[in-house]
Amino acid sequence: MPFKPAIFFLIAEHRTSSLLSESEVLPALARLLQSNSLSAVKAAQVLAEIAKNEEMKSPCIDADLVPTLIPLLDSTDQEMLLHVGRAIGRICYDNNDLQEQLVGAEVITSLVRILSDYPDNEPLVRVNLLALSNLADLDTAKEALSKTRIAEHLVHQLRRANHHEKVEIILEVLQTLAENVSSSSKKTATFTFMVTSADALKLQLAEAGIHEAVVEILLRLQASSKPEDMCSLKAASDLIVALLLGDESMQQLFAEGHGVIYQSIGTWLASKHTQLQLTGALAIANFARNDSNCVRMVQLGVVHQLLDLLEQHVENGDVSVQHAALSALRNLAIPVANKVQMLEEGVGKRIQMLLRSEMPPVQFKLLGTLRMLMDGQVEAAEELGQDPILLSRLVQWCDSKDHAGVCGEANRLLASLVRHSRSQEVVKAIQEAQGMKHLVSMATCEHVIMQNEALIALAIASAINLEIIKEEFKEAKLVHKIHQLLQDESTGPEVKYNSMGLLCSLLNAGDLRQEAQENEMKETLEKLCTHINGNVAKQALMALQVLNEEHSLCEP
Repeated sequence: MPFKPAIFFLIAEHRTSSLLSESEVLPALARLLQSNSLSAVKAAQVLAEIAKNEEMKSPCIDADLVPTLIPLLDSTDQEMLLHVGRAIGRICYDNNDLQEQLVGAEVITSLVRILSDYPDNEPLVRVNLLALSNLADLDTAKEALSKTRIAEHLVHQLRRANHHEKVEIILEVLQTLAENVSSSSKKTATFTFMVTSADALKLQLAEAGIHEAVVEILLRLQASSKPEDMCSLKAASDLIVALLLGDESMQQLFAEGHGVIYQSIGTWLASKHTQLQLTGALAIANFARNDSNCVRMVQLGVVHQLLDLLEQHVENGDVSVQHAALSALRNLAIPVANKVQMLEEGVGKRIQMLLRSEMPPVQFKLLGTLRMLMDGQVEAAEELGQDPILLSRLVQWCDSKDHAGVCGEANRLLASLVRHSRSQEVVKAIQEAQGMKHLVSMATCEHVIMQNEALIALAIASAINLEIIKEEFKEAKLVHKIHQLLQDESTGPEVKYNSMGLLCSLLNAGDLRQEAQENEMKETLEKLCTHINGNVAKQALMALQVLNEEHSLCEP
C-alpha cells in the first residue's frame, strides 16, 4: 500500500504539521478509527506518529480524537491497544484537563485490565506504565486505582523487570501512588476521602509484597556505582519511606520487628551508601510512630545502631542522615519505659557529641531529642543540668538570631532542666551560665506552650533558690513583665495563672515585693479576682493575700 510510507514520510517532516491540521486528514482518521478492524489499527498507528509532533496536539484535540480513541482501549487486539495507548498518551501528555477527562472516562480500569491480560507484551506494558505514570499524580486517578488490583500487577512487573528503564518507570509509578495527596486537594471538601484513597493504595502495595521486591532491588544495586543504578536506588529508597507514611501499611510492614524492611535496617545503617543510611534512619523514625513499636525496637537494640551511625557523621557528616537519626531517637524516647532504658544505656551522653555541630537542622533535632529523653527523668535532668559544656552551648543557641527553631528548642531545654530536676545545683549552674535571662525572655514570647514552660521553670527556680537569681530577675525586669502579662487582655488563662504562681515566689524577696507594689500590682490583682476563669480568680486572690502579707502563702 503506497498510503502508509507516504503518510509516514509526511509526518516526519515538521513543516507539514500546518498542512495536516488544515486538511481533512484528522477527520478522515477519526472516521477510519470507527471502521473495520484493520483500517482502525492503521489509523491509530498513523495518529500515534502524528501526535509525536508537539504542534499537532491541539489540532488532534480540536478534532475530538481522544473521545474516539478511548473506546478502543476495550479492544482485544494487542496491536490496536499499543497504537491507541501511544496516541492517547502523546496527545494528553502534560494536559491536566484532558487527563482528568481520561480518568472520568474510566481509562484507569482499561489500563489495569491490559496489564492483567497481557503481562508478557513488553511494548504494550511499557505504554501502559507510561500512561499510569502520567495519570497517577491525579488524586482522582489514585481514587480510581485504589479500587483496582493495580498493586499486584505492578509488583509482578517489577519482579520480572530486567532493564533499568522499566525498573525506573515502575518505581516512578509506585512512588506517585504511595505519595500523600497533593496540596491542592487539601483545600477541597474531598480531602479526607483522598487521604483514605492514598492510605488504601499504600496498604494495597504492602499486601501485594512490593516491599520485598524493592528490598531485593536495593540489595542488588547497593554495590553499583553506575549513575542510572544510583537513581533507581534512590527511587526505591524513597518508595519505602513513602509506604511507611501510612499507618496501616507501616504497621503491616513492621510485623512486630519481623518484616523484611525492619530486618534490613541494620544492614542499611551500616552501609557505606549515605542513601541507604538515610533510608534506614527514616524507616525507624516512621516505625516509631506508636509506643508498642518503639518499645519493641529498643528491645531489639536499634538505639545503638543509630548512635553508631551518628558517630560516623559527627565531623562534616551528612545533615540529612543526622537529622533522620535524631528524629528516630526522639520518637523512640517517647514511651516512659524507653526513656529509662535509653538513659541507662548512655544515650544522653553519646548524642552530646553532636553539640559540636554547626548545622541548624541537626542542632534543632538534637535539642528536641534531649528534651524528650529527660521528660520526667529527675536524675538525667539533674546530671545534664550541671554539665557546663551543654549549658554553655544552650545559652549560645538561646541567642541565635538567624534560626528561631534552634533558639526556641534551646530555651525549652533550659526550662526542662529546671522543671524536671527541681535541683538547687541545676538552678545555680544555669544562673552561672547566664541562662536565667533567657527563661525570662521565653516567658513573654509569642508561643503559649513556651510561655507556660518558662513561667513554671522560673517559679520552681525562685522557690528553690531565689536569693542567687533575684539580681538577674531585677535586671531583666521580670516583675514588670509579669505585670504586663496580667494586664494584657489577650493573655490566656493558663499563662495568667502561671504568672501569678511565679509572682507568689518572687514576693518572698523584699526588693522584688517593692517592685510589685510600685508597679501597682495590687490593682491588677484585684481586677483579676473577678476573672471569668475560676482558677485565675482564685490564684489572683492568693497572690493578693501574699502581696499584702509578710510571708508567702502559696506554692509555685
